[in-house]
Amino acid sequence: MRYELLVGLRYTRAKRRNRFIGVNSLVSMLGIAVGVWALIVVLSVMNGFQKEVRTRILGVVSHVQISGPGSQLPEWQSVAQAALRQPRVIAAAPFVQGQAMLTSGRAVRGALIRGIDPEMEERVADFGRHMRSGSLAALAPGEFGIVLGADLARALGVLVGDKVAVIAPQGVVTPAGVIPRLKQFTVVGIFEAGIVDADSGLGLVHLRDAQTLYQFGAAVSGVRLKLDDLFAARSVARQLMEALPQDIYASDWTRSHANFFRAVEIEKRVMFVILALIILVAAINIISTLVVAVTDKQADIAILRTLGAAPASVMQIFVVQGMVIGLVGTLIGVATGIVTALNIDVIVPAIESAFNIKFLSKDVYLIPDLPSDLQVADVLSVALLGLGLSFFATLYPSWRASRVNPAEALSYE
Repeated sequence: MRYELLVGLRYTRAKRRNRFIGVNSLVSMLGIAVGVWALIVVLSVMNGFQKEVRTRILGVVSHVQISGPGSQLPEWQSVAQAALRQPRVIAAAPFVQGQAMLTSGRAVRGALIRGIDPEMEERVADFGRHMRSGSLAALAPGEFGIVLGADLARALGVLVGDKVAVIAPQGVVTPAGVIPRLKQFTVVGIFEAGIVDADSGLGLVHLRDAQTLYQFGAAVSGVRLKLDDLFAARSVARQLMEALPQDIYASDWTRSHANFFRAVEIEKRVMFVILALIILVAAINIISTLVVAVTDKQADIAILRTLGAAPASVMQIFVVQGMVIGLVGTLIGVATGIVTALNIDVIVPAIESAFNIKFLSKDVYLIPDLPSDLQVADVLSVALLGLGLSFFATLYPSWRASRVNPAEALSYE
C-alpha cells in the first residue's frame, strides 16, 4: 500500500485532539448520504410517474398514426400493408374520427367519436383492460352501439343499455335549410383509462357505423400502428413518410403529447439540480473539515516533508481523507436510496396509515398511488455526482497542505 493512502486512512480513523474535525466529518458524510438518498428516490418516483402516465396515454393513443389528405384515406388497406412491412410495426388498425354532440335527456356534451374495428383495435390499444362495464366486442356493424368514457357517461347520466343521440356536424341540405345528421346509439360499454381527454370526451363506435355517420363510404380517417418499441416511434414515422405517398402524413405519440412529456422532463432536471445542492452543501462541509485538519496536522506535514515527502504526496494524503468521507456517504446514500425506491409501495402506505394522511387523493390526482421506477443510469449518475463533488472539495485544502513550509510549521513546536 502506498504510504499516502496509508496515512490518509489513518488520519480518517485516528482519534483527533480537535473534536470539531470528527463531528464535521460525520455531518459531511451524513449530508452526502441524505443528498444521494433523496436524489435517487425523487428521480425514481418521477420516472415512475412518467412511465405510468405514458402507459395510460398509450392505452388510448397509438404509437404512430397515419392520416390521409383532408382527414380521409380511401386506400387504407394498401397503406396498412406498407406499414406492416416495417420491421418494428407489429399491428395496424383503421379508424374513422370526427367531432360530434352527444345528448341524453337535457344533458349535452361535445365529444370525439372514433370508429374502430374492435378486433383490430385490441392489437394497437388497451381499451379492453380499461373497460368498467360492457365490452368492445359488443360493437357490431349496423347496430349502432357506442362505448363511452366514464366521465362522459357520468355527465350524460347514462349507463349500459341507455340511448344516446349523436349529432354529426355534417348536415343534410333540404329546402328548409341544413339539418344536422342525427343518429341514436345504444351504450354498450363504459371505459375508464385514467386520462381526462379520453374519459371525458371520447366515444367508440364500430368502424362501419362511423363511416355511415360521417359519410365516409369505404374510406377511413387513417391507420393506427403499434410498434415493438414505443421509443422508436419517431424514427419509424419518419421512415414511413419517406416510403408512403407525399400526401400521407405520419405522426407519433411524442408529437401528439410533446408538451406534457417535455414538461415532465424539465421538472425532472430541475429537481435534479435542486437536490444536487444538498450534496454540494455537504461537499462544502468537507472543505471546512479538511481545512481544519490541515491546520491541526501542520506539524505532521512538516515532519513528512523533512523526511522527503513531495508536495504532491502530501496533497494525496488529504485527498484520500476527504474522499473517504465522500465515498462512505455516497455508498450509504446509494444503498438507502435503492432500498427506499424499491419498497416505496410499502413505505408510503405505512406512513399514510401511521399519520392518517393521503399523499395522492383519487379525487384530485390522476395516479392515486406513488409509483417508482428505479433506473441504473440514475443511480450511477447520482453516485458519480456525489463522488465528483467530494473529490473537487478536497482539492483546495489538499493544495493548501502541500504548500505548508516545514520551517514555519515546526518553529512553534
